[in-house]
Amino acid sequence: MHLIPTHDEVVALLQKTGGARDGHFEYPNGVHSDGYLQVSLTMRYYDAAKILSVGLSRQLRAHPDIRVMIPELSIVAPATGGLPVAYGVCEALRARQVYWAEGSDDGDSMHFRQFLDVKKGEKVLLVDDILRTGHKLSTLMQLVESHGGEVVGVAVVIYQPYPDAVRFDPLPFYYLARLDSKYYTDANSCALCRRGVPLEKVRM
Repeated sequence: MHLIPTHDEVVALLQKTGGARDGHFEYPNGVHSDGYLQVSLTMRYYDAAKILSVGLSRQLRAHPDIRVMIPELSIVAPATGGLPVAYGVCEALRARQVYWAEGSDDGDSMHFRQFLDVKKGEKVLLVDDILRTGHKLSTLMQLVESHGGEVVGVAVVIYQPYPDAVRFDPLPFYYLARLDSKYYTDANSCALCRRGVPLEKVRM
């Protein structure tokens, strides 16, 4: 395993630990796909979590602007999937702290847990396990900025973008592997359904 694991090493680790699977899956939004990815299934193993977190932290530390702000850097993640990654990256970087935001009842907004609050001018790195649509991280960035924080970068373990995924340019964006699964908007357009491949519904 390399100090920063290669794409193939990350994929092999995900497959070995059940975090990545091939097949025919239907997501809660009705989208069909030939792949299932759940990084949290891999992060439950200490050795695997350490490899991914340390690898991502080494990418971050290589960026000179981020490296100089590490002692005062806050790692902020959406609950709950991003938290194992956020804690692992914070420990490996020796960053200042971790905190998180949770979804509101309307499903379109987020809020910080009571007694967790961004300070004006605070440097914030957004971290999550997967970026697909980017909606969650975009909402989190808006929340941080509304409290006066400054987002200095975005880091995820896996980049698996939908065709219309949010982009975070010009912020630095880090990931260990990019996985491009095939997506179908519904059963009528799904080639896997037409071929009769057994379907498995998954929860996010």
